[in-house]
Amino acid sequence: MTARVMARWAATQGLIRFGLNRQARRGNLDAQLMVDPARQADPFPYYEQLRAAYPLAKGSLAWASVHHDVCTEVLRGEDFGVARPDLILPAPARAVLKVIGSRGSAGPIDPPSMLSVDPPDHTRYRKLVSRVFTAKAVAGLRERTVEVADQLLDELAAADRGEPIDLVARYASLLPVTVISEILGVPMSMREQFLEWGDGAAASLDLGLSWSRFRRSEADLDALHEWFLGHFQRLRAHPGEDILSQLVALVDEDGGRLSEPELSATALLLLGAGFETTVNLIGNGAAQLFGHPDQRGELADDPSLWPNAVDEILRFDSPVQRTARRARRDTELHGVPVHAGSVVVTMLGGANRDPRTFDQPDRFDIHRHNAREHVAFSSGIHYCLGAALARMEGEVALRRLFERFPQLTPAGEPHRRPTRVLRGYDAMPVLVGSRAVAH
Repeated sequence: MTARVMARWAATQGLIRFGLNRQARRGNLDAQLMVDPARQADPFPYYEQLRAAYPLAKGSLAWASVHHDVCTEVLRGEDFGVARPDLILPAPARAVLKVIGSRGSAGPIDPPSMLSVDPPDHTRYRKLVSRVFTAKAVAGLRERTVEVADQLLDELAAADRGEPIDLVARYASLLPVTVISEILGVPMSMREQFLEWGDGAAASLDLGLSWSRFRRSEADLDALHEWFLGHFQRLRAHPGEDILSQLVALVDEDGGRLSEPELSATALLLLGAGFETTVNLIGNGAAQLFGHPDQRGELADDPSLWPNAVDEILRFDSPVQRTARRARRDTELHGVPVHAGSVVVTMLGGANRDPRTFDQPDRFDIHRHNAREHVAFSSGIHYCLGAALARMEGEVALRRLFERFPQLTPAGEPHRRPTRVLRGYDAMPVLVGSRAVAH
């Protein structure tokens, strides 16, 4: 089994890793962004260098764009579809994969995940999932999210000894994983295990993984898949009030339902959409508000500013930095020919700093009138299923945090996650402060 996994890594991630390193040595900016942790920590100056090319720049393995209008056109256009790695690998690598086979379980960017299929399959999956994952259902979770936030903040207050506490480990990760666990009907006792599995699974979004990270990602995805298969059986026998119980039982107009692989892929996608992006949103938001105490004070004086502040956080420091699309036919973008099969990487983090769309884009401003025009949740038919949930959780988490602990301050340098697609922190030491406000 290990030999098959290693062969799959060599034919996919290993090959891509080799290509990225070669392109980086040749001076390709995007490749340098992909392989250099220092550049990943602050990619925005490099986005600006790529902005000089319009509408497309030569990326590491494909075309790339940091322009808001171009990215939006690609994400919404019918001329572009999903860009799964197995569709863009060289022919010899695809031949190797055909011989050794794919992983037994589907990841968030593998079929039949909604992120990796085009209509009509995507239309069917999204229609079914949207029947249970509704705006009303998300709104109904707000009160419970407040309860979870307050409980975690009580625990922070109880643990405060005047020494640094990791805000990510003790709050930013626990809040969304608790909420998504309840959505999926996951027992609270599994919360820590899901954090561990989710961290490994998140790496599967990146290209050019090292062998060790790839092996862990594969193992964590397989573990999640196996657990969910058993979980679906339990939910069929003893359904709960959670959204996944409804989805397991749901039948479409033609009498069809999601298969086990489709349910597993959808559950993984809900886990990612409702957890990974939100952890990053909370951490990135806390960092920005630490750096802008005047705006933090304005939010304390006028809580009605919070929804727009959350969108400004999403724009300014997007939890998801890039996604790719593949041309389904010969087309063009703003006069530039794009041939069928060509891949265009939409750099969401760069598009959200486009000066032609956002005035003074490098300035964090909770009053920004068009903050919601960001593409942090992508756009078009693949617009993030968990966007409403992430916004709500981000607002509740950050507002309750700073209301409860107005003296909250950094206690050292936060540490960025070693991921390329997802941008956030995996550690953020803070001092809670002795003047905690009772809720």
